[in-house]
Amino acid sequence: QVQLVESGGGLVQAGDSLRLSCAASGRTFSSSAMGWFRQAPGKEREFVAAISWNVVTTAYAASVKGRFTISRDNPKNTVYLRMDSLKPEDTAVYYCAARSPDRRSTYTYTTSDEYDYWGQGTQVTVSS
Repeated sequence: QVQLVESGGGLVQAGDSLRLSCAASGRTFSSSAMGWFRQAPGKEREFVAAISWNVVTTAYAASVKGRFTISRDNPKNTVYLRMDSLKPEDTAVYYCAARSPDRRSTYTYTTSDEYDYWGQGTQVTVSS
């Protein structure tokens, strides 16, 4: 059974940093594109960042570019999201997503329908 488990969320002040982790189990995702999405109260889920399986390519939403960094450790089957200079508008539940290893490619993906597995989410709250 595939599981993606996020951790690292919490309550921080504006300007602070957090690092989210997403540990995958049940399958090896070292050949899969992975991504982070978020959903704020009353809003639709939106793309945050994505990374290709070989770490060559990354993609970011305009709202986080320059502040957030996505990375991965394939031997650990884990993807990370480093978030710096956090703003109150970054408050949301953050979800990790992975494409099936059966859909291997070298691309990154920015839409939720491109992903096959999702974590349960971790809350990030940024106070002003």
